Amino acid sequence: MKYTLNSVFILVVFLFVSCKKEVSKATLKNTTNTSIKLAQGFEIQKFNDYNKLIIKSPYKDAKTKYEYILVTDETNRSQFSETDKIIETPINKIVVTSTTHIPMLELLGVENALIGFPNTKYVSSEKTRELIDNGSVRELGMDASLNTEVLIDIEPNVVVGFSVSGTNKSLATIEKSGIPVIYNGDWLEETPLGRVEWIKFFGVLFNKEQKADSIFNNIQRQYKEAKLIAKKSKNKPTILSGAMFKDIWNLPAGESFVAKFLKDANTYYLWSDSKGKGSLQLSYESVLDKAQNANLWIAPGYFSTKEQLTQASEHYKQFDAFKNDELYTFANKKGETGGVIYYELAPTRPDLVLKDIIKIAHPSLLTNYELTFFEKMK
Repeated sequence: MKYTLNSVFILVVFLFVSCKKEVSKATLKNTTNTSIKLAQGFEIQKFNDYNKLIIKSPYKDAKTKYEYILVTDETNRSQFSETDKIIETPINKIVVTSTTHIPMLELLGVENALIGFPNTKYVSSEKTRELIDNGSVRELGMDASLNTEVLIDIEPNVVVGFSVSGTNKSLATIEKSGIPVIYNGDWLEETPLGRVEWIKFFGVLFNKEQKADSIFNNIQRQYKEAKLIAKKSKNKPTILSGAMFKDIWNLPAGESFVAKFLKDANTYYLWSDSKGKGSLQLSYESVLDKAQNANLWIAPGYFSTKEQLTQASEHYKQFDAFKNDELYTFANKKGETGGVIYYELAPTRPDLVLKDIIKIAHPSLLTNYELTFFEKMK
Protein backbone atom coordinates (compact mmCIF):
# COMPACT_ATOMS: atom_id res chain seq x y z
CA MET A 1 0.00 0.00 0.00
CA LYS A 2 1.29 3.42 -0.92
CA TYR A 3 0.92 6.57 1.18
CA THR A 4 1.25 10.05 -0.19
CA LEU A 5 2.98 12.72 1.87
CA ASN A 6 -0.36 14.48 2.42
CA SER A 7 -2.11 11.32 3.64
CA VAL A 8 0.68 10.60 6.13
CA PHE A 9 0.48 14.18 7.44
CA ILE A 10 -3.31 13.93 7.85
CA LEU A 11 -2.94 10.61 9.69
CA VAL A 12 -0.39 12.08 12.10
CA VAL A 13 -2.58 15.10 12.80
CA PHE A 14 -5.58 12.84 13.35
CA LEU A 15 -3.69 10.67 15.82
CA PHE A 16 -2.33 13.71 17.66
CA VAL A 17 -5.77 15.31 18.03
CA SER A 18 -7.33 12.00 19.07
CA CYS A 19 -4.67 11.44 21.72
CA LYS A 20 -5.10 14.97 23.04
CA LYS A 21 -8.86 14.46 23.29
CA GLU A 22 -8.32 11.19 25.15
CA VAL A 23 -5.98 12.93 27.61
CA SER A 24 -8.58 15.66 28.16
CA LYS A 25 -11.37 13.10 28.63
CA ALA A 26 -9.26 11.08 31.04
CA THR A 27 -8.43 14.21 33.00
CA LEU A 28 -12.05 15.35 33.14
CA LYS A 29 -13.15 11.93 34.39
CA ASN A 30 -10.91 12.38 37.41
CA THR A 31 -12.10 15.75 38.58
CA THR A 32 -13.58 16.48 41.99
CA ASN A 33 -14.78 19.64 43.67
CA THR A 34 -13.24 20.60 46.98
CA SER A 35 -15.42 21.01 50.01
CA ILE A 36 -16.44 24.66 49.71
CA LYS A 37 -19.26 24.71 52.24
CA LEU A 38 -20.56 28.24 52.55
CA ALA A 39 -18.70 30.61 50.21
CA GLN A 40 -20.65 31.44 47.05
CA GLY A 41 -18.02 33.37 45.13
CA PHE A 42 -15.42 30.75 44.23
CA GLU A 43 -14.89 27.08 43.49
CA ILE A 44 -11.89 24.76 43.37
CA GLN A 45 -11.81 21.78 41.02
CA LYS A 46 -9.13 19.12 41.47
CA PHE A 47 -7.88 17.18 38.46
CA ASN A 48 -5.25 14.44 38.16
CA ASP A 49 -2.24 16.73 38.11
CA TYR A 50 -3.56 20.28 38.51
CA ASN A 51 -6.25 22.40 40.19
CA LYS A 52 -8.67 24.86 38.65
CA LEU A 53 -9.60 27.95 40.65
CA ILE A 54 -12.88 29.50 39.52
CA ILE A 55 -13.87 32.97 40.73
CA LYS A 56 -17.62 33.08 40.19
CA SER A 57 -18.15 36.56 41.66
CA PRO A 58 -15.04 38.66 40.95
CA TYR A 59 -16.96 41.91 41.45
CA LYS A 60 -20.52 43.06 42.01
CA ASP A 61 -22.99 42.09 39.27
CA ALA A 62 -20.23 40.38 37.27
CA LYS A 63 -21.49 38.69 34.10
CA THR A 64 -18.41 36.55 33.60
CA LYS A 65 -16.31 34.34 35.83
CA TYR A 66 -12.54 33.97 35.92
CA GLU A 67 -10.76 30.63 35.70
CA TYR A 68 -7.14 29.94 36.65
CA ILE A 69 -5.16 26.74 36.08
CA LEU A 70 -2.90 26.00 39.05
CA VAL A 71 -0.03 23.74 38.04
CA THR A 72 3.02 22.15 39.67
CA ASP A 73 6.29 20.76 38.31
CA GLU A 74 4.56 17.42 37.74
CA THR A 75 1.71 18.82 35.62
CA ASN A 76 1.44 17.79 31.96
CA ARG A 77 1.28 21.21 30.27
CA SER A 78 0.29 19.88 26.82
CA GLN A 79 -3.35 19.53 27.92
CA PHE A 80 -3.85 23.31 28.13
CA SER A 81 -4.55 25.88 25.46
CA GLU A 82 -2.75 29.17 24.89
CA THR A 83 -5.70 31.10 26.32
CA ASP A 84 -5.66 29.29 29.68
CA LYS A 85 -4.42 31.37 32.61
CA ILE A 86 -1.62 29.24 34.03
CA ILE A 87 -0.23 29.88 37.51
CA GLU A 88 2.71 27.97 39.02
CA THR A 89 2.15 26.69 42.55
CA PRO A 90 3.11 26.79 45.30
CA ILE A 91 3.41 30.58 45.22
CA ASN A 92 6.73 31.92 46.49
CA LYS A 93 6.22 35.66 46.03
CA ILE A 94 2.82 37.33 46.28
CA VAL A 95 1.28 40.79 46.29
CA VAL A 96 -2.12 41.27 47.95
CA THR A 97 -4.13 44.47 47.90
CA SER A 98 -6.47 44.32 50.90
CA THR A 99 -5.61 44.27 54.62
CA THR A 100 -8.22 41.53 54.99
CA HIS A 101 -5.86 39.19 53.11
CA ILE A 102 -3.05 39.65 55.64
CA PRO A 103 -4.52 37.50 58.46
CA MET A 104 -5.20 34.66 56.04
CA LEU A 105 -1.56 34.61 54.92
CA GLU A 106 -0.44 34.64 58.55
CA LEU A 107 -2.79 31.84 59.62
CA LEU A 108 -1.40 29.70 56.80
CA GLY A 109 2.15 30.60 57.87
CA VAL A 110 3.09 32.10 54.49
CA GLU A 111 3.36 35.79 55.39
CA ASN A 112 7.04 35.75 54.36
CA ALA A 113 5.89 35.27 50.75
CA LEU A 114 4.36 38.77 50.80
CA ILE A 115 6.64 41.17 48.92
CA GLY A 116 4.40 44.15 48.16
CA PHE A 117 1.30 45.92 49.44
CA PRO A 118 -0.48 49.24 48.75
CA ASN A 119 -0.84 51.69 51.66
CA THR A 120 1.31 49.68 54.06
CA LYS A 121 0.51 52.13 56.88
CA TYR A 122 -2.92 50.52 57.20
CA VAL A 123 -1.47 47.11 58.07
CA SER A 124 -1.90 46.48 61.79
CA SER A 125 -0.53 42.96 62.29
CA GLU A 126 2.73 42.94 64.23
CA LYS A 127 4.12 40.06 62.14
CA THR A 128 3.56 41.77 58.82
CA ARG A 129 4.53 45.20 60.18
CA GLU A 130 7.93 43.73 61.02
CA LEU A 131 8.28 42.54 57.41
CA ILE A 132 7.32 46.01 56.20
CA ASP A 133 9.74 47.73 58.57
CA ASN A 134 12.70 45.55 57.53
CA GLY A 135 12.06 46.20 53.84
CA SER A 136 10.75 42.74 52.91
CA VAL A 137 7.40 44.20 51.82
CA ARG A 138 7.54 47.09 49.34
CA GLU A 139 5.14 50.05 49.41
CA LEU A 140 3.01 50.06 46.23
CA GLY A 141 1.13 53.34 46.58
CA MET A 142 -2.66 53.54 46.36
CA ASP A 143 -4.68 50.41 45.68
CA ALA A 144 -6.78 52.24 43.07
CA SER A 145 -3.63 53.28 41.18
CA LEU A 146 -0.79 50.94 42.06
CA ASN A 147 2.81 51.86 41.42
CA THR A 148 3.10 49.42 38.55
CA GLU A 149 6.80 50.14 37.95
CA VAL A 150 7.75 49.01 41.45
CA LEU A 151 5.36 46.07 41.31
CA ILE A 152 6.72 44.78 38.01
CA ASP A 153 10.28 45.29 39.30
CA ILE A 154 9.77 43.04 42.35
CA GLU A 155 8.37 40.27 40.09
CA PRO A 156 5.69 38.56 42.18
CA ASN A 157 4.42 35.16 41.06
CA VAL A 158 0.88 36.50 41.36
CA VAL A 159 -1.05 39.62 42.35
CA VAL A 160 -4.29 39.13 44.29
CA GLY A 161 -6.47 42.12 43.48
CA PHE A 162 -10.08 43.16 43.73
CA SER A 163 -12.33 45.31 41.62
CA VAL A 164 -15.58 47.09 42.38
CA SER A 165 -16.73 47.30 38.78
CA GLY A 166 -14.37 45.11 36.73
CA THR A 167 -12.23 47.99 35.50
CA ASN A 168 -8.84 48.53 37.11
CA LYS A 169 -6.17 50.10 34.90
CA SER A 170 -3.32 49.20 37.25
CA LEU A 171 -4.25 45.51 37.31
CA ALA A 172 -4.70 45.51 33.53
CA THR A 173 -1.18 46.95 33.11
CA ILE A 174 0.24 44.30 35.42
CA GLU A 175 -1.44 41.51 33.46
CA LYS A 176 -0.04 42.86 30.20
CA SER A 177 3.44 42.68 31.71
CA GLY A 178 3.02 38.92 32.14
CA ILE A 179 2.33 38.83 35.89
CA PRO A 180 -0.83 36.83 36.68
CA VAL A 181 -3.62 38.73 38.45
CA ILE A 182 -6.30 36.86 40.40
CA TYR A 183 -9.47 38.69 41.36
CA ASN A 184 -10.57 38.01 44.93
CA GLY A 185 -14.27 38.55 45.64
CA ASP A 186 -14.39 37.61 49.32
CA TRP A 187 -15.92 40.98 50.22
CA LEU A 188 -19.08 40.04 48.27
CA GLU A 189 -19.92 37.07 50.48
CA GLU A 190 -23.23 37.41 52.28
CA THR A 191 -22.37 35.61 55.54
CA PRO A 192 -19.45 35.99 57.99
CA LEU A 193 -18.47 32.33 57.69
CA GLY A 194 -18.80 32.41 53.90
CA ARG A 195 -16.21 35.16 53.80
CA VAL A 196 -13.70 33.44 56.07
CA GLU A 197 -13.88 30.33 53.88
CA TRP A 198 -11.84 32.27 51.32
CA ILE A 199 -8.81 31.12 53.29
CA LYS A 200 -9.13 28.04 51.06
CA PHE A 201 -8.49 30.36 48.09
CA PHE A 202 -5.05 31.12 49.54
CA GLY A 203 -4.62 27.53 50.66
CA VAL A 204 -4.76 26.18 47.10
CA LEU A 205 -2.29 28.84 45.87
CA PHE A 206 0.29 27.80 48.44
CA ASN A 207 -0.48 24.05 48.29
CA LYS A 208 -1.78 24.22 51.84
CA GLU A 209 -5.30 22.99 51.25
CA GLN A 210 -5.44 20.74 54.32
CA LYS A 211 -4.22 23.49 56.63
CA ALA A 212 -6.76 25.94 55.16
CA ASP A 213 -9.56 23.41 55.66
CA SER A 214 -8.50 22.86 59.26
CA ILE A 215 -8.37 26.59 60.02
CA PHE A 216 -11.79 27.19 58.50
CA ASN A 217 -13.35 24.24 60.33
CA ASN A 218 -11.93 25.47 63.63
CA ILE A 219 -13.26 29.03 63.17
CA GLN A 220 -16.64 27.67 62.06
CA ARG A 221 -16.80 25.41 65.12
CA GLN A 222 -15.97 28.26 67.49
CA TYR A 223 -18.56 30.51 65.85
CA LYS A 224 -21.28 27.87 66.21
CA GLU A 225 -20.32 27.17 69.82
CA ALA A 226 -20.51 30.88 70.66
CA LYS A 227 -23.91 31.12 68.98
CA LEU A 228 -25.19 28.26 71.14
CA ILE A 229 -23.86 29.96 74.27
CA ALA A 230 -25.71 33.16 73.36
CA LYS A 231 -28.99 31.26 73.12
CA LYS A 232 -28.76 30.44 76.83
CA SER A 233 -29.66 34.02 77.71
CA LYS A 234 -33.33 34.77 78.27
CA ASN A 235 -32.57 38.49 78.04
CA LYS A 236 -32.54 39.99 74.54
CA PRO A 237 -31.23 43.58 74.69
CA THR A 238 -32.34 46.05 72.03
CA ILE A 239 -29.60 47.37 69.76
CA LEU A 240 -28.94 50.66 67.98
CA SER A 241 -26.05 50.96 65.52
CA GLY A 242 -24.43 53.47 63.18
CA ALA A 243 -24.34 57.26 63.30
CA MET A 244 -25.16 60.34 61.25
CA PHE A 245 -23.27 61.73 58.28
CA LYS A 246 -24.54 65.29 57.86
CA ASP A 247 -28.29 64.85 58.40
CA ILE A 248 -28.55 61.18 57.38
CA TRP A 249 -28.20 58.29 59.83
CA ASN A 250 -26.40 55.32 58.27
CA LEU A 251 -26.99 51.97 59.91
CA PRO A 252 -26.85 48.29 58.90
CA ALA A 253 -29.72 46.83 56.91
CA GLY A 254 -31.52 43.77 58.26
CA GLU A 255 -29.76 41.28 55.97
CA SER A 256 -26.26 42.71 56.46
CA PHE A 257 -23.19 41.20 58.12
CA VAL A 258 -23.69 43.30 61.24
CA ALA A 259 -27.35 42.30 61.53
CA LYS A 260 -26.31 38.66 61.22
CA PHE A 261 -23.82 39.04 64.07
CA LEU A 262 -26.44 40.76 66.25
CA LYS A 263 -28.98 38.02 65.57
CA ASP A 264 -26.50 35.23 66.30
CA ALA A 265 -25.54 37.01 69.54
CA ASN A 266 -29.18 36.69 70.66
CA THR A 267 -29.93 40.41 70.65
CA TYR A 268 -32.81 42.33 69.13
CA TYR A 269 -31.54 44.64 66.44
CA LEU A 270 -34.27 47.23 65.95
CA TRP A 271 -33.97 47.16 62.15
CA SER A 272 -33.61 43.38 61.82
CA ASP A 273 -36.76 43.17 59.68
CA SER A 274 -35.53 45.67 57.08
CA LYS A 275 -34.46 44.50 53.62
CA GLY A 276 -31.00 44.83 52.09
CA LYS A 277 -27.46 43.63 52.71
CA GLY A 278 -25.81 47.05 52.89
CA SER A 279 -26.75 50.18 54.78
CA LEU A 280 -29.98 52.05 55.44
CA GLN A 281 -30.07 55.84 55.16
CA LEU A 282 -32.63 57.23 57.59
CA SER A 283 -33.60 60.56 59.11
CA TYR A 284 -32.53 61.38 62.64
CA GLU A 285 -36.16 61.69 63.70
CA SER A 286 -37.07 58.19 62.55
CA VAL A 287 -34.05 56.69 64.35
CA LEU A 288 -34.83 58.57 67.57
CA ASP A 289 -38.44 57.45 67.44
CA LYS A 290 -37.45 53.80 67.19
CA ALA A 291 -34.22 53.61 69.21
CA GLN A 292 -34.31 56.32 71.86
CA ASN A 293 -34.71 53.63 74.55
CA ALA A 294 -32.37 51.04 73.00
CA ASN A 295 -30.30 49.19 75.62
CA LEU A 296 -27.02 49.18 73.67
CA TRP A 297 -25.44 51.26 70.93
CA ILE A 298 -22.88 49.15 69.06
CA ALA A 299 -20.51 50.57 66.44
CA PRO A 300 -21.42 54.29 66.36
CA GLY A 301 -19.66 55.01 63.08
CA TYR A 302 -16.03 56.16 63.11
CA PHE A 303 -16.39 58.05 66.40
CA SER A 304 -13.95 57.18 69.18
CA THR A 305 -15.34 59.14 72.14
CA LYS A 306 -18.64 60.51 73.43
CA GLU A 307 -17.15 63.98 73.16
CA GLN A 308 -16.61 63.49 69.44
CA LEU A 309 -20.23 62.43 69.11
CA THR A 310 -21.57 65.50 70.86
CA GLN A 311 -19.24 67.79 68.90
CA ALA A 312 -20.73 66.35 65.72
CA SER A 313 -24.32 66.64 67.01
CA GLU A 314 -25.97 67.39 70.34
CA HIS A 315 -28.85 65.15 69.23
CA TYR A 316 -26.90 62.03 70.22
CA LYS A 317 -27.41 62.93 73.89
CA GLN A 318 -31.10 62.09 73.60
CA PHE A 319 -30.50 58.35 73.39
CA ASP A 320 -30.64 56.24 76.56
CA ALA A 321 -27.58 54.25 75.49
CA PHE A 322 -25.60 57.50 75.43
CA LYS A 323 -26.91 58.61 78.83
CA ASN A 324 -26.23 55.19 80.38
CA ASP A 325 -22.71 54.80 78.92
CA GLU A 326 -23.71 51.78 76.86
CA LEU A 327 -21.85 52.69 73.66
CA TYR A 328 -19.27 50.30 72.21
CA THR A 329 -16.82 51.12 69.43
CA PHE A 330 -14.12 49.29 67.46
CA ALA A 331 -12.52 52.54 66.29
CA ASN A 332 -10.08 52.79 69.20
CA LYS A 333 -8.15 49.55 68.75
CA LYS A 334 -5.49 50.29 66.16
CA GLY A 335 -2.18 49.00 64.93
CA GLU A 336 1.17 50.76 65.36
CA THR A 337 0.63 53.03 62.34
CA GLY A 338 -3.07 53.73 62.82
CA GLY A 339 -4.82 50.93 60.95
CA VAL A 340 -8.06 49.83 62.62
CA ILE A 341 -7.63 46.21 63.70
CA TYR A 342 -11.33 45.41 63.14
CA TYR A 343 -11.14 46.13 59.42
CA GLU A 344 -8.12 43.88 59.00
CA LEU A 345 -8.85 40.90 61.24
CA ALA A 346 -12.63 40.75 61.73
CA PRO A 347 -13.47 39.22 58.30
CA THR A 348 -11.13 36.31 59.07
CA ARG A 349 -12.21 35.92 62.71
CA PRO A 350 -16.00 36.31 62.80
CA ASP A 351 -16.01 34.02 65.82
CA LEU A 352 -14.22 36.74 67.81
CA VAL A 353 -16.61 39.43 66.56
CA LEU A 354 -19.53 37.31 67.71
CA LYS A 355 -17.94 36.68 71.11
CA ASP A 356 -17.34 40.42 71.53
CA ILE A 357 -21.03 41.16 70.97
CA ILE A 358 -22.09 38.32 73.28
CA LYS A 359 -19.75 39.65 75.98
CA ILE A 360 -21.29 43.12 75.61
CA ALA A 361 -24.91 41.94 75.49
CA HIS A 362 -24.68 39.00 77.90
CA PRO A 363 -21.57 39.58 80.06
CA SER A 364 -22.31 36.68 82.41
CA LEU A 365 -22.11 34.11 79.59
CA LEU A 366 -18.43 34.64 78.71
CA THR A 367 -16.90 35.47 82.07
CA ASN A 368 -13.27 34.79 81.11
CA TYR A 369 -13.39 36.36 77.65
CA GLU A 370 -11.79 39.75 76.96
CA LEU A 371 -13.04 41.94 74.11
CA THR A 372 -10.91 41.65 70.96
CA PHE A 373 -12.23 44.48 68.79
CA PHE A 374 -14.71 46.55 70.76
CA GLU A 375 -14.43 48.65 73.91
CA LYS A 376 -16.82 50.84 75.85
CA MET A 377 -16.78 54.38 74.51
CA LYS A 378 -15.63 56.99 77.04
